[in-house]
Amino acid sequence: MRRLFQFGSKKHGAKVPYTRPTSTLRALTHRQAPVKSSTSSSVAAPAVSLPAQATGAVLQGVQVVCEGTDPVVDIVAVHGLNGHCEKTWTAGNGIDSVNWLRDLLPHDLPNARILSWGYDANTHSGSRVSCQYLFDHARTLVSDLCLERQITETSKRPIIFVAHSLGGIIVKSALIHSDAARRGALEEHRAVKLSTYGILFMGTPHQGGSGVALGKLMVNVASVFMAADDRLLQHLERDSEWLQQQLGQYGPISGDFVTKFAFEEYETPTVLGKSTMVVPRASAVVPGAADGEPIAIHADHIHMVKFGSKTDPGYKTVSGHLRLMATRAGDAISQRWDTEGKLDAVRSNEPIESFTVQSSVLEVSRVEYLVGREENITEICEALQYDGSRKTAVVHGLGGMGKTQLALAYAQRHRDDYSAVFWVNSKDVDTLKQGYAAAARRIYREHPSLVHLKTIAEGSDLGEATEAVKRWLSSAGNDRWLVIYDNYDTPKLPGHNEPGTFDIRPFLPEADQGAVLITTRSSQLQLGRPVAVKKLQEIEQSLEILSQTSRRDGLSLDADARKLAEELDGLPLALATAGAYLHLVPDSFAEYLQSYKKSWAQLQQDTPQLLPYEDRTLYTTWNISLDHVKQQSELAAKLLQLWAYFDNQDVWLQLLREGRGNAPEWFCELTQDRLVFNKAVRVLCDHALVEADATLGEGGKESRGYGMHSCVHAWTKYVVNEGCDSTLARLALRCVGLHVPGNSRPEYWVIQRRLLGHANRCQEVISVGSEERDGEGSLTGAFHNLGVLYADQGKLDKAEEMYQRALQGREKALGRDHTSTLDTVNNLGILYADQGKLDKAEEMFERALQGYEKALGRDHTSTLGTVNNLGILYADQGKLDKAEEMYQRALQGKEKALGRDHTSTLETVNNLGALYADQGKLDKAEEMFERALQGYEKALGRDHTSTLGTVNNLGILYRRQGKLDEAEEMYQRALQGREKVLGRDYPSTLETVNNLGILYADQGKLDKAEEMFERALQGYEKVLGRDHTSMLSIVNNLGILYKDQGKLDEAEEMYQRALQGREKVLGRDHTSTL
Repeated sequence: MRRLFQFGSKKHGAKVPYTRPTSTLRALTHRQAPVKSSTSSSVAAPAVSLPAQATGAVLQGVQVVCEGTDPVVDIVAVHGLNGHCEKTWTAGNGIDSVNWLRDLLPHDLPNARILSWGYDANTHSGSRVSCQYLFDHARTLVSDLCLERQITETSKRPIIFVAHSLGGIIVKSALIHSDAARRGALEEHRAVKLSTYGILFMGTPHQGGSGVALGKLMVNVASVFMAADDRLLQHLERDSEWLQQQLGQYGPISGDFVTKFAFEEYETPTVLGKSTMVVPRASAVVPGAADGEPIAIHADHIHMVKFGSKTDPGYKTVSGHLRLMATRAGDAISQRWDTEGKLDAVRSNEPIESFTVQSSVLEVSRVEYLVGREENITEICEALQYDGSRKTAVVHGLGGMGKTQLALAYAQRHRDDYSAVFWVNSKDVDTLKQGYAAAARRIYREHPSLVHLKTIAEGSDLGEATEAVKRWLSSAGNDRWLVIYDNYDTPKLPGHNEPGTFDIRPFLPEADQGAVLITTRSSQLQLGRPVAVKKLQEIEQSLEILSQTSRRDGLSLDADARKLAEELDGLPLALATAGAYLHLVPDSFAEYLQSYKKSWAQLQQDTPQLLPYEDRTLYTTWNISLDHVKQQSELAAKLLQLWAYFDNQDVWLQLLREGRGNAPEWFCELTQDRLVFNKAVRVLCDHALVEADATLGEGGKESRGYGMHSCVHAWTKYVVNEGCDSTLARLALRCVGLHVPGNSRPEYWVIQRRLLGHANRCQEVISVGSEERDGEGSLTGAFHNLGVLYADQGKLDKAEEMYQRALQGREKALGRDHTSTLDTVNNLGILYADQGKLDKAEEMFERALQGYEKALGRDHTSTLGTVNNLGILYADQGKLDKAEEMYQRALQGKEKALGRDHTSTLETVNNLGALYADQGKLDKAEEMFERALQGYEKALGRDHTSTLGTVNNLGILYRRQGKLDEAEEMYQRALQGREKVLGRDYPSTLETVNNLGILYADQGKLDKAEEMFERALQGYEKVLGRDHTSMLSIVNNLGILYKDQGKLDEAEEMYQRALQGREKVLGRDHTSTL
């Protein structure tokens, strides 16, 4: 008879403080009926109908679909990249086809001229090095429309665009181009933007989503409709980032149009025979867009613009919105042209030349490239959009995030929008005045007729130069200038009076005109619209900076380069620093990363200066912030130093409070109450060294956490601390170790997840032999609890290391028979059982049991917990009678001491259910599982790990009873809960994955069964190793499955591996081996 091995969750007994909370043994096996083989047949993928392509010559340019009757508006339809100016809008074929632009819309909008613009998507994408084909098409669209409207003398007639798919990108690009055509040979192109009243985007991707950048999403959309080797698709792939940057210029003008965002509701068949949501709602709709409204179309991406009749719900929606727009467009566009005429008149009369200073930002290096900052550029554009009054944007963020580069990139792109651009370094008062003096000299060079500036420009009185430039900027009519006040990192804030801080407001021009752009590290500066600069989100963006600064290509395929980019975590200065160093030396990316981790400070000192960065190196940039922090709050500076011994992410008040016993006086003051702690953290936040993470703090009463960038964390390790401080390291260990929760807390796993990174950092820092004889609550208790944490998180090797350190310390300090020592001995027994080392587990349990009985008595709960654990072990060894004896003793004792519904009692109830299932007593097993489940749900909730363990066990039982639907329901509930709580690769999760595989095999779904077994096998190999008993059970199950699939060689390989492993671990005579 063949055996498929199923895993049930068994619960270890509860323990005294500093002991491991409830855990699971995962080797419960049940005899299974043979898996029957089944035949499977392949089903051919359905044929996919893609948009019809034009035959023969492609219709290009403006096609008049309907002239209209006394038209007052132009409806302009633009198809997607692989569409057609007629067939994109046509439903059906042959004589029954309906082109709704021609056959339906004229009846509902008789006073509209309807135009369809066609183009060959590949016209501009031949062999060009720079892929600007979309914008070439956009300019052609503007040119064609202008020509048609000029010929028909309708240049000021309102326009409403209807754009499908990536055709919407071309429309947006066209409007960007039209808006920029202000003066010069193509000034007539501006008429298109001025006349555009509304846009109906039909399935156009406006933004990325679910971790996919916009450029990549555009490639994905195009790839649905064309072969992977299509040259247009290749161009789009190569330059998608460039396209995304260009489209960032659309944001500032988007509010000028009434916009409808139509999104598809059905998936679209693709060329591969599958279906996909081509442009999801999250990408097709821009949330919060001015004058924007989402509308749903009940069709897929292709058919959302094909309407066969006036009763089609999609047509009703689209035509209704078009009628409303057409009704309102006339007055709005007429007023817009009137306003433009008045502005032209003002421009023609104003002496603008007297305020023009040649655009040049010579004081700092030119920004040759900017990566991943298009959203910030758009924010600045929106903040500084001209309306005649003063506009101010405050760019803030951590030192090294590229705030200066962002400001300069904005100035370079928009220099033609301003009559003059000045850059003023504002790191202190004297430097700011020197910047104004430089501005005075530039103004005088451009306008020597301003004789009063001559003496000032040639003199040395910085105060006089400052006032003169301020007066010039405040002159009547001089309202198109931009001043960038860079590096204003020492603002004088309300309630603060630290040395070196100053108020910049007296240095700003007094008139309510012009544009001011301030860069600062302070998030508290409230002088204008804030623009937060965060780390780069996409790994490809980081690799691009590394590639550009190191002059090395092919980084996207270099695994070591990706590891380095991940370590530097999207900080532009860190990436540029690494690239500059690697440009000068032949070191590999792996060698640089090794040096970064081992010799951080020396590496930063040896790195060449970076001209685009004011502070030059990582080593110096945050030292300035540290000096300011020390001036404001000594507690904040101390917290920053302590942070080096925690993980960089998620430090919160309750975590620190655990270490208050015997802690330094400053630490007790810092953690005495929330107000003191928040005040210190706010100082760090204000300097952008730390930021709050609102996504954390999910652990019930635990507060949200604060985090810092990994590069800042490296600086705290190697610069702020200048070596390991053993006092702070032990303080951090106590904080983390003593905060590990027991599993009686309903959401204990949430806190454990938050602690894991800190535990890893503590393990890294604490040197061997650091435990001391300082009693309960000392480092031995912290080590013990870290063992609990690691074991519960499936990190068994680390758990063993922590338990061994705790055991050695407790035996030395307290003796072999102290109950705290025995707690660690008991937990080591659980760990060895988890590792499949059953003989060593039995040795630990026997020692703990004897010690507890001697010290506490036979009926103490700690004694009974170890009795329960011995029952689990005996069951795993196949000694079922001895297991039942242990379980019955534990159950009777716990019911007497704790009550029937205590969670510790329920653990043994659950375990008895598993044992009865092993013995074939299925009714008694079901009774036990039902009792345990009801108790757990009442005491701990539906999603607690103990509850899910019993749910998994009920799935096993239902399957053995032939209730396959009920079994699958239980398994799916257990799997979803465990993946959510514990993660995909946690041993308990993998138990349920294996069990689902067995169920699918029973149902004849052999492919799904194989998928489950393979996932479980890979997970167990990663977490537990190749020779763990649970691992060997999966190997055996795969052998059975391969045999049923006719893969006899693979089956034999699995059987041999399982047999050899079991003989080695369990012995030749163990029931599992036999």
